Amino acid sequence: MESSTVRVLLLRTAGTNCDRELALAFQRAGAAVDVVHINRLLAAPGQLGDYHILGFPGGFSYGDDIASGKILANQLVHHLRSPLQQWVRDGKMILGICNGFQVLVKAGMLPGPMPQFDASDIFTATLTHNAQARFEDRWVHLKSQSSLCKWLEPGISMLLPIAHGEGRFTVRDAAVTEALEANDQIVFRYVSEDGTPAKDFPDNPNGSAGAIAGICDITGRILGLMPHPERFIESMQHPYWSRLAATATPDGLQLFENAVKYIHQSMAVSV
Repeated sequence: MESSTVRVLLLRTAGTNCDRELALAFQRAGAAVDVVHINRLLAAPGQLGDYHILGFPGGFSYGDDIASGKILANQLVHHLRSPLQQWVRDGKMILGICNGFQVLVKAGMLPGPMPQFDASDIFTATLTHNAQARFEDRWVHLKSQSSLCKWLEPGISMLLPIAHGEGRFTVRDAAVTEALEANDQIVFRYVSEDGTPAKDFPDNPNGSAGAIAGICDITGRILGLMPHPERFIESMQHPYWSRLAATATPDGLQLFENAVKYIHQSMAVSV
């Protein structure tokens, strides 16, 4: 596919409330963005062919009536499995933030199939209620650590906001964590302000296993994370914005710029 612009499709449904923020983040990174209701995509799945990046914004899809992200995940599994599998084979990218991360995990797209397990064994992790049993709305420190992930290189420290009640990343057993480590699929971990691994609340804001804040699949192109990079794309969104260097790129924006750059380089999309 050849195009002059990286094109992003953001899916929304009842309860989605971060789609405009996510759209603005991709636009600031130089992409063209369409926000589409899931029903429109279900009616015409072929439109996926017009896009390079698929995004699942945060919010409370379908009110989280069954479990966070579960209803939308079921729609993906039962109605869009084949088109999404082709999407991944085509080398395209997928991003899920907060509720979008929950959707990708509960659809089995994250962690996804792993070489260490049977090909059909894809539901090895979930996102559940925060350990302290309450909604958390705060800024957290993160560090990227995956060389596999195409969204961001390792070794980057970030400060991003979270806003969730079910963000605790939990694995089925220790073998899953070991596989994620071995595959380089752990993209973000919560850390303390000095960059050391987070152990307890509030550095680990939800009690996630291994302080995991975000993971990718084995292609490195599907990424899910609980913190909100789209909420720090302008310096004045930072809680201490007046102390920042005027030339510093906001922590969240670099994630989107990296993705757009990757598509330009990997899919013959001209700048």
